[in-house]
Amino acid sequence: MDNLVTSVVSLFEVATGKKPIFKIFGGSNTENLALQNIQARLRMVLSYLFAQLLPWTRGKNVPGLLVLGSANVDECLRGYLTKYDCSSADINPIGGISKTDLKRFIAWAEKNFDLPILHEFLTATPTAELEPITKDYVQSDEIDMGMTYDELSRFGTLRKVDKCGPLAMFIKLYHEWSQPPYNLSAKQIAEKVKRFWFFYAINRHKMTTMTPAYHAEQYSPDDNRFDLRPFLINPRFPHASKKIDELVEEIEKRQHEIDSSNKSVD
Repeated sequence: MDNLVTSVVSLFEVATGKKPIFKIFGGSNTENLALQNIQARLRMVLSYLFAQLLPWTRGKNVPGLLVLGSANVDECLRGYLTKYDCSSADINPIGGISKTDLKRFIAWAEKNFDLPILHEFLTATPTAELEPITKDYVQSDEIDMGMTYDELSRFGTLRKVDKCGPLAMFIKLYHEWSQPPYNLSAKQIAEKVKRFWFFYAINRHKMTTMTPAYHAEQYSPDDNRFDLRPFLINPRFPHASKKIDELVEEIEKRQHEIDSSNKSVD
């Protein structure tokens, strides 16, 4: 893969006189993302090459093999994938399942199928493996996304199953996440909700080209069959965002009054 990426970058350098470098080596975000996308898309090219020619290498006169996709629900909702990377395939067996539910299944399979190696999947840091690894840096999905897979799983269920938009989602999550063990403030919850809907909106176009997925759960974001939605969306959701801000202000004001009252009693 390194040789392929180097060849593509060299071609770009010959054509433009510019050589992009990764962010950890001083490059910009634009360069960093473009370099990651080279490797991501080459994964798709190589997958189809091997699927088509592996039977031939073994002397079998049969059609090519099917290519399986590897993007899950959370990555699709967040848009944390490259258009035409390894999420593009013939069929995606996990495209209708969240990362959280996938981990539950893997934990079950580890014990019930006696496959101890699966434990490594559960403890490994989720990573796209598209940036160079150094002694000080390992790429992390959750850091890149700005949200955890558990949060994305909840966002996805509220969006699809509970039919929530940004405002309704904030109201529901405030009642959940303002309590232990989360103890988040209204402002923190609002920021998380807005961040999710922003990235959902700007990346929704990716879902229009996604590989058909096995329909396993109600929260499936499969745009072609089970979740028909617009793909040109204002990512700021101005009306909903304004209402959320008003609620946050009201909640903070009420909390301030309660705190002041408690201090007076003390």
